[in-house]
Amino acid sequence: MKTKDFTAELRAKTIDELNQDLVEAKKELFNLRFQNATNQLSNTARIGEVRKNIARIQTVITQKSNA
Repeated sequence: MKTKDFTAELRAKTIDELNQDLVEAKKELFNLRFQNATNQLSNTARIGEVRKNIARIQTVITQKSNA
C-alpha cells in the first residue's frame, strides 16, 4: 500500500480504531523480531516498514488528540 493511501486511511479512522491498529502493529513487530532472532524471517525489510507504520499511527493519534 502506498504511504499516502495508508495515511489517508488512518486519518479517516477514530482514535479507538487507531489504538487498536497500534496494538496490532506492535504485536506484528514483536513477531517479526522473534522470527528474525530465530532465523526464520525471510523479508527483513518488513521490520522497518512496520516500525514506520507504527510511527505514522502514533502521529495521527497525536494530531487527532491535539485537534
